[in-house]
Amino acid sequence: MEKLVNLQLLTSYYKGKKVFVTGHTGFKGSWLIAWLHKLGAITCGYALEPEYDECLFNILKSLETGESIINDIRDKENLKKAILDFRPDFIFHLAAQPLVRRSYSIPAETFEVNAIGTANVLETLLGLEKKCTVIVVTTDKVYENKELDILYHEADILGGFDPYSASKACTELVVNSFRNSFFHPQKILLHNKAIASVRAGNVIGGGDYSEDRIIPDIVRSLSSGKTIEVRNPGSVRPWQHVLEPLGGYLLLGGLLHQDPVKYSGAYNFGPNPDDHLQVQQLVEQAIQIWGKGSWRSTGNNNNLHEAGILKLDISTAQKILNWHPKLSASNAIEWTINWYREKGDKASFTLSQINNYMNA
Repeated sequence: MEKLVNLQLLTSYYKGKKVFVTGHTGFKGSWLIAWLHKLGAITCGYALEPEYDECLFNILKSLETGESIINDIRDKENLKKAILDFRPDFIFHLAAQPLVRRSYSIPAETFEVNAIGTANVLETLLGLEKKCTVIVVTTDKVYENKELDILYHEADILGGFDPYSASKACTELVVNSFRNSFFHPQKILLHNKAIASVRAGNVIGGGDYSEDRIIPDIVRSLSSGKTIEVRNPGSVRPWQHVLEPLGGYLLLGGLLHQDPVKYSGAYNFGPNPDDHLQVQQLVEQAIQIWGKGSWRSTGNNNNLHEAGILKLDISTAQKILNWHPKLSASNAIEWTINWYREKGDKASFTLSQINNYMNA
């Protein structure tokens, strides 16, 4: 099986190209900026200040990866100026309020950031007089979750129980509306814009320090010698290393840029169907790799709804893009814990993991 997410192919897509990344100060955005830097792209990031001093964005500052604009995705005029001044060949839209549990505290703001923020990005394209390819990142949680042991396909009904999930389903509707109304693939010669949405979730990897995420919780507990507290040990998730979906996004971006008609649409990126782990399994493997530690179940004490089981059907990405996962869930856990245990230059270690992934 040919591994398309490799240095040679991705460099051919992105070297010397201008790539605008929203949400570049976040966990996934920082990894994406580092990868684009390695590929020789010219990048401009647009996002809020990072929430945590120890975050990956700050670690990677030594790489001098490109221009960084600190601003809010809801500031439409400044966003428009940033995009039109930069004149990107590609836009990767990752800026979001990305936390399920936080969305219960700020529901209206979550909808505003995720749905209206996306509309702001896409509306700006109306004034961009050049070819541009856009990848909008949503989540695996956009589907109407029936809490059954089934694989969700891109054609399944959108839904979302909590405000975060629902806001991302709204984001998908925003993408479809703009694509149909202004950037229809069959009229590509008139507008020269190509748009796809990508759905992935439960990504893990080094440099994530967010609240209410399992890996940061594990690392904080193990580092301080405390027992790991786990809310829902039996929940099943499509765990994957952050480089898996990002590699899919980069591959899709390059293909979509070449053939906007064939590759426009929505794509799931996740692990193989037989490679989904319970939260408990992830925690126990992390402890084993760390070398010591313990955990206990606390239950969901605040009664906030969280999905019990969620799996993705990745056959569309496999068949149309020839994209396939490279790392098992166990590999992903090992790569992640090794990043946090690394005592040397974490920026260099981050680039080495990107390089190792492309060579896998």
